[in-house]
Amino acid sequence: MTQVRTRIAPSPTGDPHVGTAYIALFNMCFARQMGGKFILRIEDTDQVRSTRESEQDILDSLRWLHLDWDEGPDKGGDFGPYRQSERSDIYKEHVNKLVAEGHAFPCFCTEERLTELRRKQQEEKIQPGYDGHCLSLDEKNVQQRLAANLPHVIRMLVPADGKCVVNDMLRGDIEIDWHQIDMQVLMKSDGLPTYHLANVVDDHLMQITHVIRGEEWITSAPKHLKLYEYFGWEPPVLIHMPLLRNADRSKLSKRKNPTSIGYYQKMGYLSEAVVNYLGMMGWSMPDGEELFLVEDMIANFDINRVSLGGPVFDTEKLDWLNGRYLREKLSDEEFMQRFGEWAFDPATMHQIIPLIKQRVELFSDVAAIAGFFISGLPKISLADFEHKKVSAEESIKILQFIAWAIETLPEWHRDRIEMLLMGMAEKMELKIRDFLFPVFIAIAGTSVSTSVIDSIAVIGKDMTRARLRHAIEVLGGVSKKGAKRLESDYRSLGI
Repeated sequence: MTQVRTRIAPSPTGDPHVGTAYIALFNMCFARQMGGKFILRIEDTDQVRSTRESEQDILDSLRWLHLDWDEGPDKGGDFGPYRQSERSDIYKEHVNKLVAEGHAFPCFCTEERLTELRRKQQEEKIQPGYDGHCLSLDEKNVQQRLAANLPHVIRMLVPADGKCVVNDMLRGDIEIDWHQIDMQVLMKSDGLPTYHLANVVDDHLMQITHVIRGEEWITSAPKHLKLYEYFGWEPPVLIHMPLLRNADRSKLSKRKNPTSIGYYQKMGYLSEAVVNYLGMMGWSMPDGEELFLVEDMIANFDINRVSLGGPVFDTEKLDWLNGRYLREKLSDEEFMQRFGEWAFDPATMHQIIPLIKQRVELFSDVAAIAGFFISGLPKISLADFEHKKVSAEESIKILQFIAWAIETLPEWHRDRIEMLLMGMAEKMELKIRDFLFPVFIAIAGTSVSTSVIDSIAVIGKDMTRARLRHAIEVLGGVSKKGAKRLESDYRSLGI
């Protein structure tokens, strides 16, 4: 019998997402339950946005959740390299094979032409997609353009009509019309593959037997199945998990919910409780017990019992579950140990102590001065934001602009944060003292605290983002109309 092999393939382009952990959990449980292997592969072909720092955050976050893998960039294995950026020659070999056999073709269309094409398709209300323009080029013309090193991509051919039948292990046969499927770019002009080519090539060469991924990839399945057909390969079993949802049933997003794994770690959740809750999002124990360890989930796991309803990620339910863990699973000694490891993490304390040391005369002063570093979301009210020169509306603008701007930081470093905030204050024509006032309240819960820039650097992007969002809600929140106005004002600053 073929050994079961599953994989998780995150992109290192931002904060580690709970959705990544959710899919990783089900891949790991299925592989372990079947006596197989679980592989971690890094999809870093987006050279502009991918960073090794983000990759390390992903590895650290999954390790914190005890979602361990058998092969990966940090462990090696028989099917490496496990970073797509290190597999360029493999992709070039395979895309050249597709072109040679007439399954793919060079496309020389400029971005301007493609933009105009999309505009016309929108005006005419027809299915958007590439129109096959470069398919009309004769072979001599193509070779001349290639010899002249004209910028181009490689696109795949797809049928013009008919249906693709996608067999999903949970959902059965799903029919998708081929006319809805675009002539996908397989190789970008920089010589790196898109997700679709790399995904298929890597899954085959790494002998992945079951692809367990989010349901948002169902519409991409025809492209992948067609590539398997072109290469003459047997496709893996496809399993599309239901997406995690916000309370309004929209896809879970950081604009409406904390989505970073790091946030839950910083807030003081137990990793076991987070994993337990993610397991509950798509599956339940046979006896209906809601509190279970990952070992229990693996022992009782049956992929066919996955629920296809859109699970709502409810932080109140997670709080309740975490409370049960603290009370029912930890002895007093274990509670003390786990709290100490979280609250007095040496790496964090080494950053905090220099900030508070000059303000402390007794050790009993420390809790009052430094407590906000580990307090989660500060207890603040509208009255805390009263200021002679900064209105509540202005405070919302400042906090929202910072929340958007910190997402653009390539690395989380005190000097970069300072440069960003100083530059924003200048562009908004505010004195830095007035500009930072609502930030102090949002981050520390008081206007009298250690340097707010140093504080932001210590608590990290996840907690900074959460506290800014919390403060905006305390100030009255932002309506949809207000959000559009703020976005326009933010863009005008050119940050």
